[in-house]
Amino acid sequence: MGIRVLGTGSYTPAFQVTNDDMAKMVETNDEWIRTRTGIGTRHISDGEPTWYMGAQAAKRAIEAAGIDPAEIGLIIDTTITQEFCTPSTSCIIQREVGAVHAACFDLNAACSGFVYAMDTAHRFLKTDPAMKVALVVANESLSKITNYSDRSSCILFGDGAAAALIAYDENALYTSHLGADGTGAKYLFARSALPASPFVKPERYAAYDDQMGAGPEGWEHTMLQDGKEVYRFATHAMPKAAKLAAEKIGFSLDDLDKIVPHQANMRIIETAMKFMNQPMEKAVTNIEHHGNTSSASIPIAFDEAVRSGEIQRGDKVCLVGFGAGLTYAALIMEY
Repeated sequence: MGIRVLGTGSYTPAFQVTNDDMAKMVETNDEWIRTRTGIGTRHISDGEPTWYMGAQAAKRAIEAAGIDPAEIGLIIDTTITQEFCTPSTSCIIQREVGAVHAACFDLNAACSGFVYAMDTAHRFLKTDPAMKVALVVANESLSKITNYSDRSSCILFGDGAAAALIAYDENALYTSHLGADGTGAKYLFARSALPASPFVKPERYAAYDDQMGAGPEGWEHTMLQDGKEVYRFATHAMPKAAKLAAEKIGFSLDDLDKIVPHQANMRIIETAMKFMNQPMEKAVTNIEHHGNTSSASIPIAFDEAVRSGEIQRGDKVCLVGFGAGLTYAALIMEY
């Protein structure tokens, strides 16, 4: 009892930052970045808001699906870099695309967000017969929270958005597994705004905040990552999620045509594919041209593969990712 993907779309800013550009900012070079991450360039917003990128991706997905936006009953937006704590980014996208009948909310599962949101949308569609179509949007401006003085992390991240329109199909192949390990929250995080309340006692707040660990001077509003711990988690979490999803329905990963992993690091992807006992030929990758765009990375890669013909109708596809939280998620479906 699964879903049909009606249409996909993506959007990335025109402005790009190459590895040579990064070398002008921190001590690094193109060879060092490529050999360790697989990244050659990344798209960076030079003014487009997160919501705008998401709206453009959503419009392209709607066009690909060939539906009236008024048919959309649900919009889930997944981002960690929204412009507003309220209203939700999904409400702004509803306004932009004209989905006047849609319920809207945002979801934060970091880089696993798109898979979490697709599975959540599936459950809504399955349980509400009046809800025919859902729009899932992933849009990120990681450049907002990247520390461009940290040579180990600033080279990784880019901006972009992608979207998918889905409908319920009781005869379609579908299974999923969502998970998290909150004990690893301290290994990858970014702080939201510090409390403005006049009643907050700074020393009391700091006592709780120290549970996430101390960062270097100037880090307060940028992302902190323990690369070794994240790598260790990711290379095991993605295979675990895919295998547990498959086991639910007695499905063999060998029967997959394509695997679309989170585009965090080529070494992570290669190791995860090895642990899944799957050849790299099945992996859809675009990290060389986009870097890590958090929750947008899986759907951007998915959309590009669909539009290029790398993924075709009838293919059995696994979307699998991991992210801050620490979260992990996988779904298997027929495109």
